[in-house]
Amino acid sequence: MMNNILLAAGSSGGMAQMLPMLLIIVVFYFFMIRPQMKKAKEAKQMRERLAKGDRIVTIGGIHGKITDMDDSTFVIEIESGQKLRIEKTAISSNPQDQLQAPK
Repeated sequence: MMNNILLAAGSSGGMAQMLPMLLIIVVFYFFMIRPQMKKAKEAKQMRERLAKGDRIVTIGGIHGKITDMDDSTFVIEIESGQKLRIEKTAISSNPQDQLQAPK
């Protein structure tokens, strides 16, 4: 009888030790992982909406206008008239989206 009581008390103690770890995981998910996933999803949607003639800014800060598109690359024309081929993932922003964004 005494052994059963000790086993029951020991098992609830283990769960009490796990609770802080579970709370930390939940906090990390809602404050770090989930917002990062949401931001990545929005960036992907922005890249999919781009079309020929749109003005863009690359991650490296190059401003240009899309002249041609492929599955994974864009050809952009920069101010001097030169053309560059860049990866779609190198697009940082679309200035038109920034102008339309609510402040």
